[in-house]
Amino acid sequence: MVSNSPRSRRKPAPLDAQRLEDIALSYVARFSTSTGKLRDYLARKVRERGWDGAGEPNLNAIVERFADKGYVDDAAWAQSRRDGLLQRGYGPRRVAQDLDAAGISAELHAGLSPDEAGIRRAAVKLATRRRFGPWSRVATDPAIREKQIAAIVRAGHRFDIARAVVEAHSVAAAEQWAAEAEEDDFL
Repeated sequence: MVSNSPRSRRKPAPLDAQRLEDIALSYVARFSTSTGKLRDYLARKVRERGWDGAGEPNLNAIVERFADKGYVDDAAWAQSRRDGLLQRGYGPRRVAQDLDAAGISAELHAGLSPDEAGIRRAAVKLATRRRFGPWSRVATDPAIREKQIAAIVRAGHRFDIARAVVEAHSVAAAEQWAAEAEEDDFL
């Protein structure tokens, strides 16, 4: 009988160039990722398992080759990630932090900044999900409103956006406020 105790587990063999390539291919086949995240993943695997190949592992070459083949696309990944975070209600500052952490370049950030309508929709989405402001089931006192505004600011929104959402008199007023930005974008 094979035991699953930590003492009986075998340490994986150190990596060589072919094993590292196989690990990278397996990773990009399973997950949508950025070049920065792939590089970090491969560096972690080399740290965990060790290196048995000749010289130092050339992680940048693997990442560049995968990007050239289209296995990794920073622009598509960043746009998808931005859209997902905005759908969950996060603001532009939080989106930028997430993209920075994934190794997305500053030039790519600039092209992915949400417009005012997108920012307002995200703030309304967060307030709806968290039941802030007019979506609250109970009357909120000033201290609770301050905490709700702070939570929206921590989610990456500007203070004026957070305050407008939380202090809206009704759900319809908050949704109208978000829609006004969309109308301004069309003009």
